[in-house]
Amino acid sequence: QVQLVESGGGLVQVGASLRLSCAASGRTLSTYAMAWFRQVPGKEREFVGAIGWSGGMTTYGGSVKGRFTLSRDGVKNTMDLQMDRLKPEDTAVYYCAAGFSGRSRRPSDYDYWGQGTQVTVSS
Repeated sequence: QVQLVESGGGLVQVGASLRLSCAASGRTLSTYAMAWFRQVPGKEREFVGAIGWSGGMTTYGGSVKGRFTLSRDGVKNTMDLQMDRLKPEDTAVYYCAAGFSGRSRRPSDYDYWGQGTQVTVSS
């Protein structure tokens, strides 16, 4: 069993930066792809980005490409999401996920999920 815990959310102003972290426990995630999704009330979960098991390959959603950067530490079993030039439309609950299906954009391809962390971007 894998447990994922997100941290780093909060309230920031437009244009600011924020760094989210996802810590995994229970077993090593060295062979899992990991991803971030986000969700606002009444909408489907949106793909933010995914990083391969080695940390060398990344995929980003169109709305965050060029502003958000993924990284992971296989030793610490963590994944970070650096979010720069934040916009009000980035406001959402951000979820960390892990799965075996590569850097999929589909939530259903991920086996483990965290509880989420709120990010609010104020204008």
